[in-house]
Amino acid sequence: MTTAPSSLNLISRAQSLPWPTILLGVLIVIVAAGTIVFPTYTAYDATYSLLWGREILDGQLPVFATYRSPTEHPLGLVFGVFFAAFGRAGDRLMLLATMGSFVLMVVALNQLARNSFTVLVGLAAAALLCTRFDFPFLAARAYIDIPYLALLLWAAALEVAKPRRGAVVFWLLALAGLLRPEAWIIAGIYWLWLFPGLSWRKRVEFAMLVAAAPLIWSGVDYIVTGDPFFSQTHTTDWTAANGRNKSAGAVPGQTVLFFSQLLKLPVMVAGLIGIGLASWLVPQRVRVPLALFLIGLFTFVLLALGQFSVISRYLLLPSIMLMIFAAFVVAGFTVIEEGRVRKYWSAASAVAVVALIVWTIVRVNVGVLVSELKFRGDSVRALTSLLDRPDVRAVAKCGPVLTSNHRLVPSVRWIMDLPPDQVVPRSDVQVSSKVKEGIVVLAAGRAVLLRGGLDRENPVAADTLRNLPPVGYRPIAANDLYSVYGRCR
Repeated sequence: MTTAPSSLNLISRAQSLPWPTILLGVLIVIVAAGTIVFPTYTAYDATYSLLWGREILDGQLPVFATYRSPTEHPLGLVFGVFFAAFGRAGDRLMLLATMGSFVLMVVALNQLARNSFTVLVGLAAAALLCTRFDFPFLAARAYIDIPYLALLLWAAALEVAKPRRGAVVFWLLALAGLLRPEAWIIAGIYWLWLFPGLSWRKRVEFAMLVAAAPLIWSGVDYIVTGDPFFSQTHTTDWTAANGRNKSAGAVPGQTVLFFSQLLKLPVMVAGLIGIGLASWLVPQRVRVPLALFLIGLFTFVLLALGQFSVISRYLLLPSIMLMIFAAFVVAGFTVIEEGRVRKYWSAASAVAVVALIVWTIVRVNVGVLVSELKFRGDSVRALTSLLDRPDVRAVAKCGPVLTSNHRLVPSVRWIMDLPPDQVVPRSDVQVSSKVKEGIVVLAAGRAVLLRGGLDRENPVAADTLRNLPPVGYRPIAANDLYSVYGRCR
């Protein structure tokens, strides 16, 4: 008769399993299942990338300068062209690709934390990223921040694995710089860091890679609009119009607020403690994560002072670095030798992990997250079902499509394959007041009105009035979320 293996043997076998690979497989399964159960679609910015891609495929220059359109991103245009080639399926394919980028982002964070510290710190950092729901929620709406962060984190992970690696890091930063301009600063600082040890040939070669992204960005702006600085001026104008710019005095408070929103208070505090703890115990290993944290904070302040939007998405990079340092607080005992300190630290970490899990269960309303994901899929399908009706299409031929404000414009244009001047938001009073025929798409349900019918920064009575049909328009079709009125003389 064989005896049951001892608990020591079970622990030994568990430790020998390839946990990073196993957990990666679990993550892929969860992401795949989530995209099937909650089929969401591209959000505002990503849908504009698809529209610009479709315009390019039609042989014309994309139209960037429309009412409250987002900033263009050159690599986002490439994605837009590629996915727009698949027709209406392009938005779902773009979203699936972004979810894939999220998986790559998690793997990159694991590698960066692992290369900087230990395997267990890497796993803890990846777990924190997956449970900070703002990040996968951005992926579920196809925000470019996710592939941008994936590129940055891989560049950082490769640099830590082989310091002063050079070319491949610059290439990844150049690609990231075609998605967000903050990468330009990171690439420039990296070039300065390498400068003393480079030959003049390498200095020039890498300087060209640093300059590539901003030059390409300006070149695209110039070709399309005639203004090489269009993205900068358009963004600041849009920010001022929406009240997203803040005074210098408001930046510190906004920074703390956004960190607590993105990370939740316990992780934010643990991350700040982790910076000091890691810098004390293993100062040679904190160089890259700490540099990215400080650069991320610096670029956020720089954007705020430059009158760009002050929003939480611009603190995503330093937030992720705080996750690494919070993971160090939990699993950093693995960097020190066996002994009493390591034993007490590991025991305290176990208690902290349990406390964090309990805190998350108590504070996080999963039902709200589920309903939000479900709503986003349902709303697109409800809107599509109305706009595809033959009677709606027939009346739409009589004039432009009106929407209550700018938020529905890209979705309506994408579904109906319409040019910019054929979908007019009623909040653009100067243009919409001239429209007397066509259809108007309005919120029919409270959920749609609250999410898309009101200006979140400055709700006014006019927002509600714009969700009423114009004089002379008659009902054509409706469902639980939207209604369509029309007029055709």
